[in-house]
Amino acid sequence: MSQTPPHAAQTSPPDTARPVRADLATEPLGLFGSLKAARSNLLSILPEIAVRQPMVSGRTGLRWHMVMDPGAIRQMLLEKVDDYPKSKATKNILRPAIGDSLFVAEGAHWRWQRRAAAPVFTHRNIANLAPIMANAAERAADRIASVDGRAVDLLDEMVKTTFDVISDVTFSGDGTFDSGAVHTAIDAYIAEAGKISLLDMLGVPDWVPRPGRMMSGHAVGDMKRVADQAIEARRTRGSKDTPDLLDLLLAGEDPETKKRMNTAELRDNLLTFIVAGHETTALTLAWGLYLCAFDQDVQDKARAEIANICGQGPITGEHVPKLTFLRQIVDETLRLYPPAGIISRTAQKHDTLCARDIRPGDTVMIPIYALQRNHLLWDNPDAFDPDRFADRKAIDRYAYLPFGDGPRICIGASFAIQEAVIILATLLRRSRFEPVKGRPPKPVMILTLRPEGGVWLQAIPIETPQA
Repeated sequence: MSQTPPHAAQTSPPDTARPVRADLATEPLGLFGSLKAARSNLLSILPEIAVRQPMVSGRTGLRWHMVMDPGAIRQMLLEKVDDYPKSKATKNILRPAIGDSLFVAEGAHWRWQRRAAAPVFTHRNIANLAPIMANAAERAADRIASVDGRAVDLLDEMVKTTFDVISDVTFSGDGTFDSGAVHTAIDAYIAEAGKISLLDMLGVPDWVPRPGRMMSGHAVGDMKRVADQAIEARRTRGSKDTPDLLDLLLAGEDPETKKRMNTAELRDNLLTFIVAGHETTALTLAWGLYLCAFDQDVQDKARAEIANICGQGPITGEHVPKLTFLRQIVDETLRLYPPAGIISRTAQKHDTLCARDIRPGDTVMIPIYALQRNHLLWDNPDAFDPDRFADRKAIDRYAYLPFGDGPRICIGASFAIQEAVIILATLLRRSRFEPVKGRPPKPVMILTLRPEGGVWLQAIPIETPQA
């Protein structure tokens, strides 16, 4: 990667008093160096100076800019959102799998889908899902307790747990849809197609085939056919007394145009919610448990809050807003390890950001990972400190963007926060987590920021009195 200025600060030596962080680029990588780095870990193309400056610009085939200035980010995501649609590379990666769903669509097509889907994620609907989340959390706690103090991969466990949740809230466990096969197919697609293509970096037109995406297309086609069949079967059967996510989407209607989603639109949005709705929360929980194991004082404080608020009874949706320190742990985890570590836009018009010229066609990135560790915005940014979120009003809104912001803020943010707090509280009440020496996770991003090698922790059961 070419970058400005050409020489960056050197990476500081590892600090065992702080949790793991990604190694950022300390020298220009060039085009092919950037491609190689991006295919193994997208975070490694971020220049180290991005955590110390408001903006970094350069050229790697295309002109690019990385923006870490809250005012400029507000301009992109809120004030001029239509001038900064999602980048062509992002659309090229995702459209074959999830079509023109909410995550990919732009303009009027995005707006009517957003209006139709918004009622699905009302506070009332999300609160009604709390028992499903709590039951899945208890099953996970039982599995973890059964290892009897041995090391366990919490990433694997959290993927299972959040997938249990999304399966139940999507299809009510009716067995008409193999949601596991769907996730496997999309995950396989992303593993190949999600890797940055040299053709994308060079700005080659969309109609030129990308080999990695062609290779994985068959599995995606099969997955879509299965999803279409499940949707048509539900249309024929009708909804249950307590509607699930598919029922709510089928009933969804744009209040302005009265338009409803057809089968293809329902399927693409459903697949988006299934995958995004479980992996991102699973990653947050896995990283959060790693951080709790890293700082036992935080873990003890969290456990004391759980005992004070919840006692020994079931953890419910009503407890979530009262578990303020648990929420701070989740927020700080999302700051240090945001699942979407980089978001990318393509400028449509001439603009100025941080006094720099933006031209139509420029790639403008918001590296969330660097933004949320930027020394101009955060005190001791690489440290794990949940108390920095004790006063949310003190946090600049556009310095902390794990769910994005503006009109395109993540529609499922409240769902994810409730789920994370319930599951984290359930697990911390049942087990004490301690690190496993020699097995630290490595932050690696292809499409999401994952802990490479898993999150291996020792889970020590906690004896609790009977309620």
